[in-house]
Amino acid sequence: MPVITCFGETLWDIFPKEKKIGGAPLNVACRLHAIGSRVHLISRVGQDEHGAKILKYLEHQGMISDGVQIDETHVTGLVHVRLDSSNTASYTIEKPAAWDFISIDDQTLYKVRSSDAIIFGSLACRSATSKNTLFTLLNEKVFKVFDANLRPPHYSHELVLELMKKADFIKLNDEELDEICEFLSIDTQSVQKQILELSIHTGCRNICITLGKNGAILFAEQKMYRNPGFKVVVKDTVGAGDSFLASLIHQFLLGKDPQDALNYSCAIGSLVASKSGANQVIPEDEIQDLLAKL
Repeated sequence: MPVITCFGETLWDIFPKEKKIGGAPLNVACRLHAIGSRVHLISRVGQDEHGAKILKYLEHQGMISDGVQIDETHVTGLVHVRLDSSNTASYTIEKPAAWDFISIDDQTLYKVRSSDAIIFGSLACRSATSKNTLFTLLNEKVFKVFDANLRPPHYSHELVLELMKKADFIKLNDEELDEICEFLSIDTQSVQKQILELSIHTGCRNICITLGKNGAILFAEQKMYRNPGFKVVVKDTVGAGDSFLASLIHQFLLGKDPQDALNYSCAIGSLVASKSGANQVIPEDEIQDLLAKL
C-alpha cells in the first residue's frame, strides 16, 4: 500500500446554487484513500463552521485528519466557481485563508519522511508561510509529484519552474503546458516534443499532460504513452484532474504498466467529470465498462 502525503489547500467551492468541500490536495487525498493508498493530508482550516465541517467530512470518509492544522485567526478558504456553457470551471479564490499559513512542525516532517511520495501544487505557494513550509518538506528524500494547478494571479512562471525542477513527476494540463512552453521559449506545437524539451529544462524524467476530452500523454521510462480519451457527458470538470492524478500516482508507485495505469486513470477522470462534484463514488464496474471501449 503506497503512503502518500498531499500538501496544500482545503476549502469550500462555492457554486451558484450550492457549495462543496474541495481544494486539489483534499480531492487528490480523498481519491487516493478511496482506491487504497494510505494518505496524509497536510493543510490548515479556520476555527469556524466551514473548518469543522471539513474535518467532519474527512472523518466520515475514514481518513486521518491530524495533519490538518487549526487556525484561530484566519478563516477557512472559499473559492467561487463559475461554469461556462460547456461546464468547464473557472475560479475566484479568496485571500487570505487559513491554508495560506500552514506551519512546519515535527509531526508534519514525520508524515513526509514516512511517505513514499508527496503531491503538491503551485497555489499553496502564494503566501510566504505555506511556501516556506513546502520548500522545507521538499528537502526530504521522498518522491515529489508536482501538480501545477495554475490559478491566476496566484503564481509566477519563475516559481512554477522552480517547483518543476524539484519534482520527480510533473502533471500539467494542455493549457498549462502551452503557457510554460511560451515562458521557456520552447518553440514547437508538438505536445510530445514539448514534453521532451520540458524534461530537459527541468531535469524531470516523468511528465504527464492531460488533454481534456482527448485523454492524456505520459512520458515515463523514456517512452511516450497515450490515451485518446473516453466519451462521456460532462456535468462539471471540478476534481476530474485530481482523481486522474491520484489514480496515476497510486498505480505508478505500485509499479503498474504505464499504459495500463494511464488508461485506468483516464477512465476515472472521465467518470468524475460525468458526475457533479469532485469526490463522487466511482464504481469499479463503471471504470471497466469504459476501459472495454478502448
